[in-house]
Amino acid sequence: MTQLQTDPAAEAALLQAYAAGESDAARELATRYTPLVFAHAFRMLNDRAEAEDVAQEAMLKLWRQAPGWDAAGGASVRTWLYRVTANLCIDRLRKTRPDAMPEDLDVADDGPGAEARLQAKARQMALEEALMQLPDRQRQAVVLRHIEGLGNTEIAQIMDIGPRAVESLTARGKRALTALLSGQRTGLGYTDDTVEESSF
Repeated sequence: MTQLQTDPAAEAALLQAYAAGESDAARELATRYTPLVFAHAFRMLNDRAEAEDVAQEAMLKLWRQAPGWDAAGGASVRTWLYRVTANLCIDRLRKTRPDAMPEDLDVADDGPGAEARLQAKARQMALEEALMQLPDRQRQAVVLRHIEGLGNTEIAQIMDIGPRAVESLTARGKRALTALLSGQRTGLGYTDDTVEESSF
């Protein structure tokens, strides 16, 4: 996964421009960060409507933070948004545990690759269902590391824990996913004994 490259000084300038009422800065912030926030929320919640609500709430928090943003204060905008988004998601998960699967398994046509597309969709659904069975912190670490593609140092900042704790959570989460998915391997078309990282 290609990570968004950030320059803290440029981010701070963008937020200051937004705080000063510049509409171009508002559009740039929304274009740059809303898809990232929504994607992370959806992977945490497995619910599109909830993820949209979280994305709006996280971006509103960023708008409110803009006037006092300090680039020298620590986290980048991306890291700050991941942390806020994760906290909002965990709050929602503690109140209600959504068990809905992603919307609408696409109806396959008769063209080439239809079976492969269905299998890929089934794998994704199985993975998302298994992720929702992990404890909140394990799921957060696994999503940030193996789906969002972040490094342990940034994950540690987002989760407010040490890098070793990130490694431990990620390892335990992967082991749990392997166990949860092991009985479905044949049906999902896997032929080896491990959960392939590419399936994340």
